[in-house]
Amino acid sequence: MGKIEDQWRDGMSRRSALIGLAGFLAGSPLLRAQEDPRALSEHKRALGIGEMQNVWDFEAVFGTNVPYTIRDYTAHGDGTEWTLRRNRQAFEWVDLVPGKAVDPKSVDLTTTVYTTKMKNPIMISPTSGHNLIHPEGEAATHRGSSGAGTPYIIASGPGIPLEKIGPTGDGPMWYQLYGQEDIEANRPMLDRAMAIGCQALVVTVDQQASYYPRTLQDRNLGGAVRGAAPAGGGRGRGAAAPPTSGPALYRTGTNRAWYTWEWVENIRKLVKVPVVIKGIERPEDAQICVERGFGVYVSNHGGRSLDYGPSMLEVLPEIVAQVKGKVPVLVDSGFRRGTDVLKALAIGADAVCVGRVQRWGLGAYGAPGVQRVLEILQQELVQAAAEHGYTSRASINQSAVRTHFS
Repeated sequence: MGKIEDQWRDGMSRRSALIGLAGFLAGSPLLRAQEDPRALSEHKRALGIGEMQNVWDFEAVFGTNVPYTIRDYTAHGDGTEWTLRRNRQAFEWVDLVPGKAVDPKSVDLTTTVYTTKMKNPIMISPTSGHNLIHPEGEAATHRGSSGAGTPYIIASGPGIPLEKIGPTGDGPMWYQLYGQEDIEANRPMLDRAMAIGCQALVVTVDQQASYYPRTLQDRNLGGAVRGAAPAGGGRGRGAAAPPTSGPALYRTGTNRAWYTWEWVENIRKLVKVPVVIKGIERPEDAQICVERGFGVYVSNHGGRSLDYGPSMLEVLPEIVAQVKGKVPVLVDSGFRRGTDVLKALAIGADAVCVGRVQRWGLGAYGAPGVQRVLEILQQELVQAAAEHGYTSRASINQSAVRTHFS
């Protein structure tokens, strides 16, 4: 071959030249064609607390700050996590009805549940292990919730003494109980909760059959198998041998299967504050609460109680209809936005409780993170109420929503 033929063979074609030019232009810093598609958790720099735009922004920072076991314990639910997902999907089945917008400054959503007054009808759900998320544990949660003017329901058996939680903030506190069958065995902890000023008692009656496969997987990731997971999905090291008989053989927890209405009545005698039953999912149980004078807390433990159950937004209308305003109705499980809260209030809840988002804030930035997460939810709620024309809690009613559950 001649010289010209060699140049044709080794030279750049028009096609490759155009491809090279396109690549050069696409990578130019003068163009924004190469926006970083990575999730926040993969970025080289996490957002600062002042840059957070919604509660999901906190989740990525939380996930990098805590061990995998704590992250997964917070994130996951029971079984296939179908209920966990349905809790979120249900918000897509409720429309907010447009109204005449008002100035957000005119919106006052002040609410009182029993003797607990709150500027916005949002509370912190009881969740455990705050000391595993942040060194200050529940003290940081209480300080952050107080800064946001949000009532805090302290979970049974906190990671630090109750006496070290109360003085850290001036916001309202409730106490949640996982009871012992021996009534008197509950007295010391309840006395301590009342001594620090808890204004109501929440008795949790769900989570009878939860099991977290991811928890077991995490415990075994170190190499050696460390034993079976405790029945009911406990977070212990699991040194005990696998059960060979009984409900535990099927990973069904029995540690609270003995609960009865009579037992709860006896627990009420130990305190001088209102008692709320957490884990109500059926109108029949809500009616018993009404008859016995207990508050109703609609919850499936954030999808951690039993798989293939309904979302709490779906069951809320029939429970509200059954209660008829005779006792307060609280609800949690899946709430992430101010619009989510507005939908539940419109259906008839007196207040909405949030759990995971508070944990995200705590693990990301401690007490300031808890406060900021709650403030974001409050701001979103007020803005949503203003855009739809609601200036008070009383003005929000069922005409504010259209449901598409069936």
